[in-house]
Amino acid sequence: MKVFPRNDKFRRCHRGASRPCVLAVCLALVIAACSHHAEQPVSIGIGSNPQLPSPNKQILPTVHIAPAKGWPKGATPTPAQGTAVVAFAAKLDHPRWLYVLPNGDVLVAETNAPARPLRRELLGFRGWIMGYVMRRAGAAVPSANRLTLLRDLDGDGEAEMRSVFIENLNSPFGMALVGNDLYIAQTDALVRVSYQTGDTRAGTVTKVADLPGGPLNHHWTKGLIANAEGTKLYVSVGSNSNIAEHGMQHEKGRASIWEFETESGQGRVFASGLRNPVGMAWHGNALWVAVNERDELGPNLVPDYMTSVRDGGFYGWPYSYYGQHVDERVAPQEPDLVAKAIVPDYALGAHTASLGLASAERSSLGGAFTQSGMFVAQHGSWNRIPASGYKVIFVPFTDAQPSGLPVEVLGGFLSDDGDAFGRPVGVAIDHRGGLLVADDVGNTIWRVTAASGQATHRDASRHETASPARTIQAPRDARERDLRSPGLR
Repeated sequence: MKVFPRNDKFRRCHRGASRPCVLAVCLALVIAACSHHAEQPVSIGIGSNPQLPSPNKQILPTVHIAPAKGWPKGATPTPAQGTAVVAFAAKLDHPRWLYVLPNGDVLVAETNAPARPLRRELLGFRGWIMGYVMRRAGAAVPSANRLTLLRDLDGDGEAEMRSVFIENLNSPFGMALVGNDLYIAQTDALVRVSYQTGDTRAGTVTKVADLPGGPLNHHWTKGLIANAEGTKLYVSVGSNSNIAEHGMQHEKGRASIWEFETESGQGRVFASGLRNPVGMAWHGNALWVAVNERDELGPNLVPDYMTSVRDGGFYGWPYSYYGQHVDERVAPQEPDLVAKAIVPDYALGAHTASLGLASAERSSLGGAFTQSGMFVAQHGSWNRIPASGYKVIFVPFTDAQPSGLPVEVLGGFLSDDGDAFGRPVGVAIDHRGGLLVADDVGNTIWRVTAASGQATHRDASRHETASPARTIQAPRDARERDLRSPGLR
């Protein structure tokens, strides 16, 4: 059992604290002490053919958070060699998702989870503890429930103008423009507003279709993308649980990608068995999605992944993972479905929380990022020792498929002590080829560009100098540095 030294951060629950607070701290310390340390690097679960170790079933989940701190004054993430980073917009309210309009304006969803009373009831005291942990990770702030429009007026890579585009939404997330209709995926409904080029304020909201929501709504985000013709919309909907532990009656229409007709609003399940699909992107005619896999099978299971999605395809959840690897915790099993489970195309590492996905097709970053590929934002783990994720990576493609190891694009989101300066979520390519990254702990939208394009910027001191582009691979001694969270020491 690991013994963690005392940490002053727990003294908030001091002699006069409430009993629930004291119990929360005590149980959190017990969970931390019993947590499993990874014996192999996260890189074993990255690539087209990941290693899948034997499951390590846990009575208590590993808890290893990076307490949210925000960025020190003047600090930025660390860009790869040949690139530079600047704050496109700061002082936002939990920015999660991005959409670039045809004129270059950027919409950002300032959002978080809605009220979920049934989730609290079903999870009980364990859920209360996890809520405490998530609050320390910066993941439990109230939802601003708005889209904000950002505009770079002088082309210097920073947004001088911002406007509340629409507010009073219900945990908005994905966005897609089709003609003069801007579609917005709220947590429980697909809606649309009229849009004309240059608009800074939306008008009346029209409901298009219901989406799986409700009082449980475990995975609340709803990603959104349109096809090239604008005739269909695709909505990513996460599961209501880790492994359907509350019963399949709560999973109707979930763990799926839905397809909706823009003209009629009629929808159907396009693909299923995807535990928590979030970001989506097109590569040619193929729809790709980033998926968060299940927890509590050990530090290196199960890798999150990105995959092309087949119409009618089933990807295993909850009965199996990575094809036909049966999850024995799930009962009753469905062997006929497991036999059909499709193996994902590319693993992104266990517990990395890979959320954002953007095609590099229009990117102008240059260097290692000139070839075809995908940018992936990894929000970062809360249940792995040492931590995984907390970076933006680039996955190169060859012949329409991922090939080789990913390259880190933007890092430095964790301090040496394991605190989180920021956590990347949504990614998008702007109209000049820069990579935009939404950071919901740093409350900033970062913009990554080719370094040569930054020479004329009026305040070069605000740019972080680049570090060498780094291919993600196992350390030579197959061990990782232990970035223990100070709160669990």
